[in-house]
Amino acid sequence: MIPDQISKKINFRTLDLNLLRVFDEVMVERSLTRAAQKLSLTQPAISNAMRRLREAIGDDLLKRNGQALEPTARAQSLWPVVRESLKQLQDSLDPDEFNPLSAVTTFIIAMADATAAEVVPALLEILEQESPGVSLRIVPLTTRDPRELLRQELADLAVGYFPAAIADLTSRAQSGDIVSFEHSRLFDGEYVCVMRKDHPLSQVEMTLDLFCSCRHLLVSFSGRPFGFIDESLAALGKKRRVVGTVNQFATAGRVVLQTNLLTVLPRHFVSVAGIESQLVLKKLPFESPIVHVDMLWHHHSFTPKAQRWLRSSVERAAALSMKSHLSPIENLN
Repeated sequence: MIPDQISKKINFRTLDLNLLRVFDEVMVERSLTRAAQKLSLTQPAISNAMRRLREAIGDDLLKRNGQALEPTARAQSLWPVVRESLKQLQDSLDPDEFNPLSAVTTFIIAMADATAAEVVPALLEILEQESPGVSLRIVPLTTRDPRELLRQELADLAVGYFPAAIADLTSRAQSGDIVSFEHSRLFDGEYVCVMRKDHPLSQVEMTLDLFCSCRHLLVSFSGRPFGFIDESLAALGKKRRVVGTVNQFATAGRVVLQTNLLTVLPRHFVSVAGIESQLVLKKLPFESPIVHVDMLWHHHSFTPKAQRWLRSSVERAAALSMKSHLSPIENLN
């Protein structure tokens, strides 16, 4: 804290409002270096701006905790007001910054192939009808926590199953922390055990012990032979034998068609991938988490109208696709 500034009354008429713009970016990034890059300023300039704002307000605003910058209580209470005010000012100065019909731009979305198979066809149809000048790039999702990908602006949006990231953001928001990401639910799914039609176990009831004794192929974005299915088994004191990993659901589907391996795939993916007639699907013989497919995005400086339109389009595409193709899982004893 700055002792001789605590009781000082802020003179708003002499306050440089550019300092609030810097403060907002530093709060978003929690890094002077990244804030400087976003604002096309030098790090000393950012440091000087934050020093001037600290002196004007009479609070440290941000404190070092190792390599991280942590906001003070004053900064946490101030930021939402500053952010909303800046956003309203931007909207007033540029109210029609995005017109879907005339826009010429490219959106980048990170998602796994299973989610892309579900959402992208309907999304591209929406773009063709409503925004023919817009292009779409789908990049591979290689992690269950894409926050750094979004923070570095390598993607405009991430779509997938992010349980740990969403739980962390929810916990921090509930504790009063300011978070730099938002998320929205697209749909809930389930995972099923998959094997080829003429697999020796295709006519056999799938028990927990039988499931664990089989040889499994795991879809792993990171390459680690351990996923959330294995976490569910570990909670029961069980484990399965993972003999191989691949990084795409489509690859896993093709592999099990030609081997005696089992794999676990999203139910919705099997329906849209064109291979359902060649497979046997069985319910998992244990309780596993519901798969929440979420959109996750970074605040960056503001929430542009273009990105709001993108998220709305993804929501509509998911809703159109999901209601059209799910059939009951085959129950075999």
